[in-house]
Amino acid sequence: MALAISLGRRGLGRTWPNPAVGCVITQGTRIVGRGATRPGGRPHAERVALEQAGAAARGATAYVSLEPCAHHGRTSPCCEALAAAGVARVVSAIEDPDPRVAGRGHAMLRAAGITLEVGLMADEAVAAQKGFLTRIGQGRPMLTLKLATSFDGRIATGTGESRWITGPGARHLTHALRARHDAILVGAGTVRADDPMLNVRGLGAVNQPLRLVASAALDLPLGRLADSARTLPVWLLHGPEAAIDRRAAWAEAGARLIEVPAPGGRIDPAAMMVRLGAEGLTRVFCEGGGQLAASLLAAGLVDEAVGFTAGLALGAGGRAAIGTLPDAALADHPRFRLAETRAVDGDVFHRWVRA
Repeated sequence: MALAISLGRRGLGRTWPNPAVGCVITQGTRIVGRGATRPGGRPHAERVALEQAGAAARGATAYVSLEPCAHHGRTSPCCEALAAAGVARVVSAIEDPDPRVAGRGHAMLRAAGITLEVGLMADEAVAAQKGFLTRIGQGRPMLTLKLATSFDGRIATGTGESRWITGPGARHLTHALRARHDAILVGAGTVRADDPMLNVRGLGAVNQPLRLVASAALDLPLGRLADSARTLPVWLLHGPEAAIDRRAAWAEAGARLIEVPAPGGRIDPAAMMVRLGAEGLTRVFCEGGGQLAASLLAAGLVDEAVGFTAGLALGAGGRAAIGTLPDAALADHPRFRLAETRAVDGDVFHRWVRA
């Protein structure tokens, strides 16, 4: 099961709107088939593993990191494929909460006479499926907030200089984290200041995430994002008051425009995330500035926070990593639990999970 979960994780950022599942098929102590959900969400992990196992699947045990699907799409249900292959036993980590499945896959396996065990390494499977489970359960993608700061919590000097606070090792790991998400999100200020590409670099041929920009007024320069929008998708989340000529210019460049509520001239972060969930996104990686970070934190939308802390101080004149948050008692501010920390080429990487 640990291998199945690990195989599934390799698909993170590449299988949305489907979950990234892993499957391992064994005969005794011998692995005869293994598979992960392929890019784009098809074929599912079980079918990849069954194809590799061939006739050796008969009488075998299949370890699956998520309940096999029970609904007809472009192919028949995976639980039917497992039964047809003659698999004798299925060990499933967790039930799939998708209403199209939600225990039906497990029921179909039992009805086919297959021995079923559910719950092995459930906590690890839930962690690996966090994006998919958040979309199904809350109607929005999981959100990871990333910050690269000085040790006194600044993301730039007072004049806006920020390249580079952290070192090349931290930047390389950031690109690896980007690749494990469906989309990268920034705000208008980041686009105006940095003219970023928001792609994955230095990792060879990888699936590129969507590039998302939250800008209520669409007051953005037509820079590198516009120049590359026809080859690397760009989605612009804008308010209803965005000017028609700005919409037309970005549409002409090849960007997709998505209107979301923007009360007071600011994008409603909760409505934005629900819309992204409706579009099928499961994992979003936010690298925006302090104001976008503050709005997402204030709305309770940050599921994980990853930080890179460098060994320098920029002082009170530097730009804060997080913008102004609503006044609240200390106990009412969102609390995160440290999940991981390590040194990365002289910087410190730390990952926090919402408590």
